[in-house]
Amino acid sequence: MRKILLITLVAALLAACATSPTGRRQLMMFPENELNQMGIAAYEEIKQKQPLSKDAAVNGYVACVAQAVLSQLPGDEGQGWEINVFQDDSPNAFALPGKKIGIHTGILKAAVNQDQLAAVIGHEIGHVQARHSGERLSVQTTAGAAGVLAAILVGSDSPEKQLAIAALGAGATYGIILPFSRTQESESDTIGLRLMAQAGFDPEESVRLWQNMASLNEGAAPPEFLSTHPASETRMRRLSEQMADVMPLYEQARARGIRPNCKR
Repeated sequence: MRKILLITLVAALLAACATSPTGRRQLMMFPENELNQMGIAAYEEIKQKQPLSKDAAVNGYVACVAQAVLSQLPGDEGQGWEINVFQDDSPNAFALPGKKIGIHTGILKAAVNQDQLAAVIGHEIGHVQARHSGERLSVQTTAGAAGVLAAILVGSDSPEKQLAIAALGAGATYGIILPFSRTQESESDTIGLRLMAQAGFDPEESVRLWQNMASLNEGAAPPEFLSTHPASETRMRRLSEQMADVMPLYEQARARGIRPNCKR
């Protein structure tokens, strides 16, 4: 019995290997349609709990930038997204599987122009494109499965065993919107940078965005080693290092007449 369980777990892990848009190997145990359903459910719950902005100018501005960035996704991947602005002073934004985007009004304190907002939205879309929610959820589930396996191998029907089994369902229910890792955050920066450049937004504004974010969070941000997010200085350095690759994409887009003009 123990041998069968171990073989089953190893086989599942091997079958769950995937590759991200940047070529990074990922653990991916959940089908896309299941992730989409989870993302849609989480988004609906957020809409019930957080008020939506009633400012038509802000809503139109955010939608304009988002649609411009989404237009650069391949095929019909950029179609059918739901975009909402939430009345929330925290400088945050998110995107979920199932083609859902949420922008807090507070992010506009840091993203002071259309290019900087495109950097935010491109980054969040990058999380969805790279299936980071599914990857992180797969890692959590695997850790939970290992706990269940260990409890089963012990053989006793203990409270720990029941909690381990219950944790699998809890992780699947709530894990979709927990923080991403530093690796995933950096990967989304890279994907978002290319998307905004291809959409005709100035990639150099992504660095200025994080300068603004650093100013807003001055004295409040934790040290990098205590955070899942790269420190602002690290983020700006990595973004700057990629400018030689993405500026030609921006210039090509502008040469083709792709010139977004989103205004509040």
